[in-house]
Amino acid sequence: MTADHFRSNTRTDRKAAPMNLYTVIDSPIDELTLVATDGVLSALFMLEHTHQPPANTYGRRVGGAEARAVFGDAIDQLGEYFAGERRDFTLTTSPRGTDFQRRVWQALTEIPYGHTRTYGQIADRIGNRQASRAVGLANGRNPLSIIVPCHRVIGSTGNLTGYGGGVARKRFLLDLEIGQTAARRPMATGA
Repeated sequence: MTADHFRSNTRTDRKAAPMNLYTVIDSPIDELTLVATDGVLSALFMLEHTHQPPANTYGRRVGGAEARAVFGDAIDQLGEYFAGERRDFTLTTSPRGTDFQRRVWQALTEIPYGHTRTYGQIADRIGNRQASRAVGLANGRNPLSIIVPCHRVIGSTGNLTGYGGGVARKRFLLDLEIGQTAARRPMATGA
């Protein structure tokens, strides 16, 4: 995923509220909630995800053909990822966050599949060596888990540290990427 995959959050029409839709799909790490804002993927949350907004902000739940029309590419690419067939996501996304958070999230997309980086390395990458704690906070606020691979960030000692979806899911995703976990494709759970 490159910088052009992050659509601008700037709205020129301040009167119109963004239209949010969401769907829920099954995955090897439990249900995933996909949220689209104005037709563009803006969030992917896991069950009991830390820092997720209240569910009533997700908009209207869609399923079937409507979910396929809005979320089809994301569902397909997540399926390929969990099947071990996809290493990079090519989705247009529109995550909501500060400029600093968006810089961190962009740096996360540059971590190669099957590799890890420390919070300090990410701070170096964005040009602020002293910002490893702030990088950790921004990493924890990533609204596009898996797609923006915050699971690839580890502590300076090599230990798995906190993860919005829980450390067990982080371990699963890292093991999947190095070929130690068999997985299956996610499926829509319906409306």
